[in-house]
Amino acid sequence: MLANPIFTNWQDKHARAWGQTPVCLEHRLHLDPLFSLDALAQLIETYPREHYQLVQWGALAERASWREGELGNLSGQQVIEAVRKGRVWINLRNVPSVDKRYGALLDAIFDELTQRIPGFDTFSRTQGILISSPSSRTLYHADLPGQSLWQISGRKRVFVYPMSEPFVTAPQIEAIALSGVEASMVYEPWYDEHARIFDLEPGQMLHWPLNAPHRVDNLDCLNVSMTLEYFTESIRRHHMVTMANGIMRSKLGMVPAAHVTSGPSFWTKAVLQKLMRPTARARLRRIPDFRLDPSQPGAIADIKAA
Repeated sequence: MLANPIFTNWQDKHARAWGQTPVCLEHRLHLDPLFSLDALAQLIETYPREHYQLVQWGALAERASWREGELGNLSGQQVIEAVRKGRVWINLRNVPSVDKRYGALLDAIFDELTQRIPGFDTFSRTQGILISSPSSRTLYHADLPGQSLWQISGRKRVFVYPMSEPFVTAPQIEAIALSGVEASMVYEPWYDEHARIFDLEPGQMLHWPLNAPHRVDNLDCLNVSMTLEYFTESIRRHHMVTMANGIMRSKLGMVPAAHVTSGPSFWTKAVLQKLMRPTARARLRRIPDFRLDPSQPGAIADIKAA
């Protein structure tokens, strides 16, 4: 029996379903002082520029309309108020590297998962905190690591789609591995007819299968969420083959064979992606072009080009 478990309604069936189908569970982190708005405001004030992403989204929330910005000299409380009143979200990436208290919590979560799920063992994991404005939207996309979304405050509607064509294809996942752009996938509104839909409340989390396409809509309130990413040996091998297949398809003009993660075929692809990965990747970067306006919560001020 675990003392003070983080998951408050775990059952044996969840261990069997983990990674095979979306799993929605209850947790206690929305009550943790580390996630109070005061604590998050203090965290924001210490956050290094290289570890956060501030995005303004347009009226249609399309990626082409996104702008990236900087916090400027606002206090943490002012930043949160700007998010509450504007069309922006801030992603505090790799929180354990900034504040060890969150690192200890991350370790506790995965220690509990290791005890609850037979054979579950991660060698790399990270944690982010997402503070987002009412009605903001995370576009249709898929992720390469294992993923879960933990709701702290506010409400989100999460759509998880089938792991089959046309919802997701091997070339799409390969393109994400090469470009690092998760929101580049084709989405059609009728896909929603085939989605599983979850309305996450504070104290709930959702885990979905590897590479499952999904999108997220905030409801009409400020949202605070935690995201977890992790790699197991199985996921690492899957990613290596995905990268190699992407190189073969896009750089060498070859049609990759089956997605095999063991044996001679795997080791050949492991060597290929290791040798060619540095030159094959084409990461996209946006240059910050605005700051939050300290005189008007929710507004932005353009950064003049040098």
